[in-house]
Amino acid sequence: MSADQLTILLSRGRRLTKIVYPDGQIIPYDQARTFDLFEQPVSDLTELMGLLRWLSDLSNCCVVRAGILDFARTQGVRRLLFPDPETGDRPTLRELARHWVALDFDDLPRPANVLVADLAACAAVAIERLPWAFRGAACVVQATASHGIKPGLRLRLWHWLSRPTTGAELKAWLRAAPVDKSVFNAVQPIYTAAPIFLEGATAPIRNRLAMLPGRDVVDVPRPNVVTVWPLATGLPVGVRCGIPKTSRHSFAALSRAAVRIAQAAEGTRHSTLVAAACRLADLVSVGCLSAQDVSSVLIIAAGKVGTPADEAQSIIDWALSHVPAPALGSVDQ
Repeated sequence: MSADQLTILLSRGRRLTKIVYPDGQIIPYDQARTFDLFEQPVSDLTELMGLLRWLSDLSNCCVVRAGILDFARTQGVRRLLFPDPETGDRPTLRELARHWVALDFDDLPRPANVLVADLAACAAVAIERLPWAFRGAACVVQATASHGIKPGLRLRLWHWLSRPTTGAELKAWLRAAPVDKSVFNAVQPIYTAAPIFLEGATAPIRNRLAMLPGRDVVDVPRPNVVTVWPLATGLPVGVRCGIPKTSRHSFAALSRAAVRIAQAAEGTRHSTLVAAACRLADLVSVGCLSAQDVSSVLIIAAGKVGTPADEAQSIIDWALSHVPAPALGSVDQ
């Protein structure tokens, strides 16, 4: 996998975790203003898991998505992307695309048959609310400080992405998912320390980190295409960021084709995929859609009913290359 970094912020005399009293009272994080900045290389989820285990014991540390701007200024500095017009403090961090992503779920309903301490089962509930690309992918599950103390599932899922992805892309791609979008901001603290339970307080869960096996990476759409997943159906809808009105018909046709493929009954799945790709060939031929747009969305939709990605890609390539394009008005009839 490709290398990346985790930017670690160490506070000076400030606590970056919660304290839990025996009566259930919770003391929130301290307000930290200045930090020492460090970067730790990480190349995959295994290394990330190791770092998170180390950080879980450090009550004065957190991480951010941003990278260090100037390695000569890393001690006792603020977390700034831009100059502070009031104080004149200079930026210390810069926005970066990352291979890793942290997804925060706060108060997601917990089914009665899912135990708070069963992080794998809790994560499975959360993953069902994410785009299809996350299904079957490995991840690190982290119980946040309130998990098991407050109602619902309060988790952070760490995934490794197929390419470095910006916070803006993540907000667009995951805008329909019930995750905290503020975590995608470059300088937003991501709190990694385990909560402190004072004597007499009972911790509802002992192991706060778990690794779920699966594919090494989550496949991310190319930069100008995101995949939105309506929560009611869980079916894919291809959307180009900032598309003009004249192109919306094309992407609507692609979206409806994806829904038909994802809902195709057994015995009709191959023919449904072939028919959809052939109909969309017209829009590709006149430049309203790209072959990559069609492939990326239809492969995801076909995967939802069990069609392997390589098989779907072969069908789509054949259709786009060899089937005569129908008239524009016949698309998606």
